[in-house]
Amino acid sequence: MPLIWTAISGHGFGHAAQVVPVLNALDRLVPDLHVLLRTTVPAAFFQDRLSIPWEINAVQQDIGCIQHGPMTIDVEATWHEHHRFHSTWNERLQAEVEAMHAAAPDLVLADTPYLALAAGRRVGIPTVALVSFTWDLILCEYHPPPSIDPRTLIESIRRAYAQADLALRIAPAPPMTIFKQLIDIGPIAEPAHSARERLIESLQLTPGERIVLIGFGGIPLTSLPFDILESLTGYRFLFDGPVPEGSKRFISTKSLPFSFKTLMASVDVIMTKPGYGTLVEAVTLRTPMVYVRRYNFGDEQPLVDYLRRYGRGVELSFHDFVHGRWLSALEEVVDLTLPVAPPPPTGAGDAAAELAKFL
Repeated sequence: MPLIWTAISGHGFGHAAQVVPVLNALDRLVPDLHVLLRTTVPAAFFQDRLSIPWEINAVQQDIGCIQHGPMTIDVEATWHEHHRFHSTWNERLQAEVEAMHAAAPDLVLADTPYLALAAGRRVGIPTVALVSFTWDLILCEYHPPPSIDPRTLIESIRRAYAQADLALRIAPAPPMTIFKQLIDIGPIAEPAHSARERLIESLQLTPGERIVLIGFGGIPLTSLPFDILESLTGYRFLFDGPVPEGSKRFISTKSLPFSFKTLMASVDVIMTKPGYGTLVEAVTLRTPMVYVRRYNFGDEQPLVDYLRRYGRGVELSFHDFVHGRWLSALEEVVDLTLPVAPPPPTGAGDAAAELAKFL
């Protein structure tokens, strides 16, 4: 009964969304597989997604970024929280080591915390990093406050990552040089089947209306310029946040009998930030995407390049986004011609094949 210790960053849901297809694919290769999830991602995320027996320990694995909503990163608070995390590094590492000894896993898989990689090396368990970026790359984008020594902190993160026996770099991703062995794998995406006809019937659309899905990932967006957009005829907006009572243009995704993934496969346009899960799935589905950039997150440029090469995408400036000037981007993106077909989403199977070698 092989047991995989799976450490997952709790910064949004993107890392968990990468891990789940890999574990499901591995289950088809390795019988009687069990998973111990070490993460602050809510257990509800894994229900109906992870097909193999699992249990969860809600233990913080890394910091990620401190954010005010999905678009704004509090740089100073992010540095201070990383400094706090590393000021108790030895205690955190010892706690992970003791927990690993007790659980006796056969393999450590991390996306993308580095604490578990260091602990696994100390215990003598094979360790694999599943990565579309690493946290040192993200921190390098940010200017630290005067009280923090960035070089020491970043080097400690890199030393922990370097202890992995293997890194699986998920396409698309930025360059990485800290791992002693790195294998490139395909994109990870598991798009749902379209339910467009049922969705149109549920929304009672008028002929010619387009459906736009607005979703900015696991860190929720709580407000939009509803008053301005209410007069934007010809569109119906599905929003994964709170919707004003009585709105005729906006519908809460929670009020619909469809999963978010099914909605992604059924709409005309997706509006989001360039995050791995939504962007790669939109490209795989060949669904047009209007995106709002942050311009200070380390994996954003490779993702935008991937969208421009294989998908249909139009950038909407943050200023235009918050002031409701959406129409030109929405009209432009649906008129774009389809480029060459994207690479097939083989990443989950690629990763599973490599992980199976350790088991």
